Amino acid sequence: MDWAGLMRAGLHGLGLAPDVFWRLTPAELAVMLGQSTVQGPMERGQLVALMADYPDAPEQAGTEGRE
Repeated sequence: MDWAGLMRAGLHGLGLAPDVFWRLTPAELAVMLGQSTVQGPMERGQLVALMADYPDAPEQAGTEGRE
């Protein structure tokens, strides 16, 4: 994150007090700066890549979930 740039935008550009700036979430600051933080839904290709990076662990001898 470009903290120096964000601080300049918040403190000088928006005129926020330091305590107000540091209480903001990144999403709140983005909205105040006119930036959209809305993301669309995950696409199939992104899901496939995520599943490849973080595969489910195989069941241990088929005993999980059984009582």
